[in-house]
Amino acid sequence: MEKINIKNDAGLLALAIRLVVGWTYFSAFWRRLILENKLDPEAPGYIGEKFNHFLPNALGIKPLIQYMVENPEVLWYNMVIFTVIEGIVGLFIMLGLFTRMMSAGIFLLALGILLGSGWIGTTCLDEWQIGVLGMAAGFVLFLSGSGKYSLDNYLIKNNFRIAKSKWFAYLGSGALPLKENVFPKIVLGGSLLIFFITLLTNQVFHGGLWGELHNKSVKPKLEITNGNITQDMLSFDMFRTEGADVYGSWVIGIELLDESNNTIMEYIQNELASLSKESINNYYIAKIKPGKHSLVVPLGAKATFNLFNDNLVNLPTGDYTLKITDISGAYWEHVIKIN
Repeated sequence: MEKINIKNDAGLLALAIRLVVGWTYFSAFWRRLILENKLDPEAPGYIGEKFNHFLPNALGIKPLIQYMVENPEVLWYNMVIFTVIEGIVGLFIMLGLFTRMMSAGIFLLALGILLGSGWIGTTCLDEWQIGVLGMAAGFVLFLSGSGKYSLDNYLIKNNFRIAKSKWFAYLGSGALPLKENVFPKIVLGGSLLIFFITLLTNQVFHGGLWGELHNKSVKPKLEITNGNITQDMLSFDMFRTEGADVYGSWVIGIELLDESNNTIMEYIQNELASLSKESINNYYIAKIKPGKHSLVVPLGAKATFNLFNDNLVNLPTGDYTLKITDISGAYWEHVIKIN
């Protein structure tokens, strides 16, 4: 086995990246299972609910996220598997064991974070930065392997049988058995691909290249669909698609107005805070529910509302406007036609 030149040991030079990136992923496992139990579906801070926050603006993997948040058992199993993988990948990267195989795990985990939650971040495009930097770090660690201070190096240095296998250079560390004229092309091609993904997602999520800059994590936004009035019941779907993920939108008013802007029915703040659970049929893990002083709508939550009121009986034909007001003063409207 060729002796490593310490001064030119790329794996050694990448030690800080290896330790920091490794801890970034291992700490997710540590937080969720050791410091707190964030895998308990009934506990505050359940990781599945946070995963639900990714849903409204995920890129490419939205159908997968939607399927999981609609099926709590499937979601829980995936959150457990995801957490265990993060723990193993992070720990092995810090130890420098099977570094190249684990770096592929870093790359894929970072890509998943980027596509799922790259649009989230109230100040510094937090999740987008984590995703793109994680991908770049994973690629660098694959190219460099781990150097002097690693278990891979220990296996190589002490001539362990596993380190003599042809595949160890691809899954562990050591010089990649590639032709000298091929290696630079792989470096260039991989780097340009990651840079392209960086620019693409920066534009899609935040308008970072041209057009108007936008941040979907700053202000809450509610989508109202499927409005219908039948006899004495008003039904509609409410879906929160934007705003900060760390707290909900607080709805303090639901009104139905006629074409002359007269109020047909109205739910004010206290009435929404005491709204019966039977009136709200939630779709996902993140749930819209009455709070202490208002209706709380977490990011990614969607529900069908069925509100009964005698004033809805025998309404004349025409257009009616459903208006939903947030505590910030923002409001959203949806037109319902009665033929």
